[in-house]
Amino acid sequence: MLMGTDPFRELDRLTQQLLGPGTWSRPSAMPMDAYREGDQYVVAFDLPGVAADTIDIDVERNMLTVRAERRPVAKGDDVQMELSERPLGVFSRQIVLADTLDTEHIHADYDAGVLTLRIPIAERAKPRKISIGVGSGRKEISG
Repeated sequence: MLMGTDPFRELDRLTQQLLGPGTWSRPSAMPMDAYREGDQYVVAFDLPGVAADTIDIDVERNMLTVRAERRPVAKGDDVQMELSERPLGVFSRQIVLADTLDTEHIHADYDAGVLTLRIPIAERAKPRKISIGVGSGRKEISG
């Protein structure tokens, strides 16, 4: 249900890890899983330590954009940082959704550091049976 792939995504992710925290003009990538579950498409983003009020989800046409920010934890004057490995800054991911998804009814949940979007499959994209009409009999052509 996702359109297209980015062969340089892994290279981007590694480069961004080396360059430091993301900014609004150069956000870091966020890991995700995407799968179909029944009549909906599920996309799950890993955002541990991100406050729910810093997450922004936008859909324009069939482009889904998720942005989030992990801010530093407030520390007192008597705190001395020994080790800091958890990335801070801005994270973003854009994915192109297929026209077969109903972007008007996306449902989002955020629990335990995982943002889960559930996107219904559009009715027009669901499998359906086509009935076959049977004629009323033979017709002769007279001339």
